[in-house]
Amino acid sequence: MLRSSAGPRAPRLRQAGHKMAVVLARGSWRVVREAVRRSAVHPPASGCWGCEPGGKRYLLTEDDIKLQEFQQMKVVIRNEVHGNKDQYLKSIKEKIKKNEIILTTELKKLLHLCQTSSDVELAREVIYRYHEQNGITALHNFKFGPLFMRLCYELDLERLAVELIKDQNLRGFFSESTSFHILMTMLFKKGHFESALEVLVEMKKQSIPFSKETYLIAFAICYKLDNLESCKICEKLLEEAQLKGDTLPLRAYCFAVATALKQNNVSQAKSYCSRILKTESRLYNNLKVLVQLRSGLLEEVIRTLEAAVKVDTPPFVKKIEFSEQVLAAVREEMEENAYLSARLTDIHMKLQASGRITICTLEDMLFQIPSSKKIPAKLFNQKLLGYQAAKPLRSNLLSE
Repeated sequence: MLRSSAGPRAPRLRQAGHKMAVVLARGSWRVVREAVRRSAVHPPASGCWGCEPGGKRYLLTEDDIKLQEFQQMKVVIRNEVHGNKDQYLKSIKEKIKKNEIILTTELKKLLHLCQTSSDVELAREVIYRYHEQNGITALHNFKFGPLFMRLCYELDLERLAVELIKDQNLRGFFSESTSFHILMTMLFKKGHFESALEVLVEMKKQSIPFSKETYLIAFAICYKLDNLESCKICEKLLEEAQLKGDTLPLRAYCFAVATALKQNNVSQAKSYCSRILKTESRLYNNLKVLVQLRSGLLEEVIRTLEAAVKVDTPPFVKKIEFSEQVLAAVREEMEENAYLSARLTDIHMKLQASGRITICTLEDMLFQIPSSKKIPAKLFNQKLLGYQAAKPLRSNLLSE
């Protein structure tokens, strides 16, 4: 069952966290799902972790999920059948009824023609037949997993997607990380963080290699779950990544730091922060200030902020900004120290004058896609595409 993150703490939270820690310590994820199911999550935290009303939260980009390419391709395929979708679906039903071989091109076309949940039910039947008749041998020709997940994303069919990706009868059909990434992103977007974690566990269970995107999603899920066991998962994932020599993206580390801070594990947050190499990012610097603040190192906080004021940033280089909420937390902590409070007031004025203060919260920064990436993954308005205009897209969009 898919659930949102809202709700009170479960009385067995401590027991669930212990179970998960034991499982991860042994290198097995077999009962994580049960532990997650029994655990509850915190309501949204206030202060530095708040987000602007209506603010969007993105993890992966269009480059990663390729929703727009998929929807453009749907227009192309509809154009090919001259709008006679029903006739094509009828021919597929006849092949199923007669137990005939389903060709790769037929399944590909079917998935692009699906527009309703009933269409997808037929596609589901065809997928099982196709996988049964071809098995692993067909997987070398075309990866249907991401295609099906994009379809489910478009039609809001996350329940069906979760069911199929976990079905042992389809083992090998979702053989690459992209399928899991799209599904976890879909669940994350809808607030089904526990279910997203279950999909991550399933990915581990099926021995699908973790990539940078996997780690990013995993740590974001743990951040949103915001409970003891999610904090332990962060720790074990970082250990595994280190043992494997995997390189984690900056945001993954930052999610780990933020998760530890929200769980009041300051020493762990400090340890994670020390592993971050890209120290010129504004996200890192805001987290660094918060870690110093929570560690009681008020003089270091002042020095960090003073150093930012003194940096002579060229006009074409983006300045390091500090969240107003982070600075408010610093101000509150230093209220009883007249000397530090006066220094902070002076620094705040200089930061303000140089345009180094932002209304963005830490959560806003955590979910901001780096400028080097392309636009976030969004659903494409197919009505804006004419059938004829879509034809030239065929050559490069069918390649995947």
